[in-house]
Amino acid sequence: MSKARDLANFSAATGVVDADIGVNVQAYDATLLNDADIGSTVQAYDATILVDADIGSTVASTAANTFTDKQTMTAVKITTGAGAAKVLTSDAYGDATWETVAPGAGVVTATASGALANGDLVVVNADGTVSVVAGSSVTQALGTAVVFESANSNWISATYDANAQKVVIAYKDGDNSNYGTAIVGTVSGTSISFGTAVVFESATSVYISATYDANAQKVVIAYSDYGNSYYGTAIVGTVAGTSISFGTAVVFESAESNYISATYDSNAQKVVITYKDGDNSNYGTAIVGTVSGTSISFGTAVVFESASSIYISATYDANAQKVVIAYRDNGNSNYGTAIVGTVSGTSISFGTAVVFESAESINISATYDSNAQKVVIAYRDGGNSNYGTAIVGTVSGTSISFGTAVVFESATSSFISATYDSNAQKVVIAYRDAGNSDYGTAIVGTVSGTSISFGTVVLFESAQSSYISAVYDANTQKVVIAYSDGGNSDYGTSVVFQNDSVSTNLTATNYIGISDAIYSDTATATIQTVGSVDDAQSSLTAGTAYYVQLDGTLATTADTISVLAGTALSATKLIIKG
Repeated sequence: MSKARDLANFSAATGVVDADIGVNVQAYDATLLNDADIGSTVQAYDATILVDADIGSTVASTAANTFTDKQTMTAVKITTGAGAAKVLTSDAYGDATWETVAPGAGVVTATASGALANGDLVVVNADGTVSVVAGSSVTQALGTAVVFESANSNWISATYDANAQKVVIAYKDGDNSNYGTAIVGTVSGTSISFGTAVVFESATSVYISATYDANAQKVVIAYSDYGNSYYGTAIVGTVAGTSISFGTAVVFESAESNYISATYDSNAQKVVITYKDGDNSNYGTAIVGTVSGTSISFGTAVVFESASSIYISATYDANAQKVVIAYRDNGNSNYGTAIVGTVSGTSISFGTAVVFESAESINISATYDSNAQKVVIAYRDGGNSNYGTAIVGTVSGTSISFGTAVVFESATSSFISATYDSNAQKVVIAYRDAGNSDYGTAIVGTVSGTSISFGTVVLFESAQSSYISAVYDANTQKVVIAYSDGGNSDYGTSVVFQNDSVSTNLTATNYIGISDAIYSDTATATIQTVGSVDDAQSSLTAGTAYYVQLDGTLATTADTISVLAGTALSATKLIIKG
């Protein structure tokens, strides 16, 4: 016989299953009728209220209530516990309850962190909450130069104390008997202010190099002590507020030491000092230092180049957990050369040296790009008109390989100093540009693969600039450039440089989908994920792939972080991908 031939007045929540009836049945929200054949009985359970239309009386049904085929039944709504996106269900005993629909494929629910609009692109946070993709742009800016020493200042070296969140500049103070001196700088916006200068060596101090020991939370300054036979010496500094105090100086090489460069190995938690050893044929040498309290002790010096080595610059590759030393090898036609060092305990061992420039290389400066996981070496290329040049190195095991050198300044470049801006994910190279009156100049480089490209130069000092040292302040996300200002009596001067950047909560992996409605902060939000179709977009082109932008918008090309949002089905619909 036919099924459900004369049914009327059904609401959305009503289910009528297998109803072979010839009567008029009225079913409402809470009603669920099953297996009602003509001549059979219909059993209605528990909370269902049925009306016997033939009799006109109201019957509260139980398992014992039966109705024959010629009765008309009407149900009333069950409202207790009802709500949007809920369904009526029952247990094995027939007890009916309203339940929230569990999310299906392509949908998740999570607590909103911040308000969400319908159609917002959404990321999942570390705590499991979800937020709209958001970003803000910062434009390139240069602050006003500030004098940190009103005297002839050179052999300048700057480092960043991550614990104190201060910049420390070490230098030779020409108006105070050439004593080794240090001063603490505080960056605010694009300006910097200084505390009082403190002498760390009461003798002429040159070839100064400062680094920061993150484990000991101390600054280490290495230098050549002219008051003690030019011996290689190091001292530990403790920053407190806007001042710095020092322990006792320790000799690391009882011989004339110059072209000193210090770096910190965060894996080994050691300071590595590299230098030219004047009492050992000017060989390139390295030594490992351990900071304890306000002192430093050293292992045994190790030769990394059995030839005269100058313009030495050391950096630390955090991905490879290796020290990389770049230098000019005077024993090999003055070629630019690099070598990888592995710290173990209080010693260091080396791989095989690799030439990065088959020409005379001068004013070498190395830094590490933590985003690209590459070493960048900037230098003056004597084989190409002394142009400012940079090259990208990739460490593998105990060796390093290089891409193709790229010119960043088509003029003689000197006093080169490279640092890495981790916020902008850019390398900043500061230098003196002989092609422009020896002015202090900076340029920003972007590493991609094994190459580097550069933006437009920025003048940070319209006067002859020398002894340049650039460092990144991670707290304020600014680069501080310290230098000797030839236009102002060679005073020690510094300036704050701000890179172009976009701050965003988007990463390569945290995009999960699109908000399905409007949700307030802390509300439970439904997020459409992979496979779902969002219909709250606008101005899309069907068949086109769209990418999540750092500011939370959609575009047909990837941003600096490539995240596919989905493919447009129409002007307003996007099928979500990930």
